[in-house]
Amino acid sequence: MILETIITSVDTDGKAHVTPFGIRIQEGLVVISPYRPSVTLDNILATQCAVINLTDDVRVFAAALTKRQAWEVVPAEKIIGVRLANTLAHKELKLVSVKQDDTRPQLFLEVIHEVQHQPFQGFNRAQAAVIELAVLASRLNILPKEKVMMEKQYLQIAINKTAGERELEAWGWLVEKIDNFYAEQSGENFA
Repeated sequence: MILETIITSVDTDGKAHVTPFGIRIQEGLVVISPYRPSVTLDNILATQCAVINLTDDVRVFAAALTKRQAWEVVPAEKIIGVRLANTLAHKELKLVSVKQDDTRPQLFLEVIHEVQHQPFQGFNRAQAAVIELAVLASRLNILPKEKVMMEKQYLQIAINKTAGERELEAWGWLVEKIDNFYAEQSGENFA
């Protein structure tokens, strides 16, 4: 099972990187498998640390993919790194091992500290739709355009029925990213 999270990491100069990331749990360890090249991969290999942030604010997922700032970070408590200031929970991780691969290495990390900040009430359908569109938007150069557009059209139903202000804002950012990507591919100026 893949869990959709926000990973925060820092480089050796302490510069924070925030990105959506699907993780797995395997034999008690957190497994992330970033495609190369990856800032997250570089940061974790350099510092041996990262933080999983669990949030229901889908603007963070969309903002990270569209190069917007929709979060504040604060220092992690037990590792070198940062976490989202407004997160439901966070888990501070220490790198245990790496399974090397030229395309997509697997990083195995141990949870060394975790805090529940607020209860999770669950996702509404619009929040789930934004997360699904974020996954599609992160893979525009590897997925067929027809698949992306068909799934976006289906996900729009949930947005129309259950979205609040946060979800509408996040959805708009992702739609703009997708439209601009395909406009650039076809040689149009869409920005």
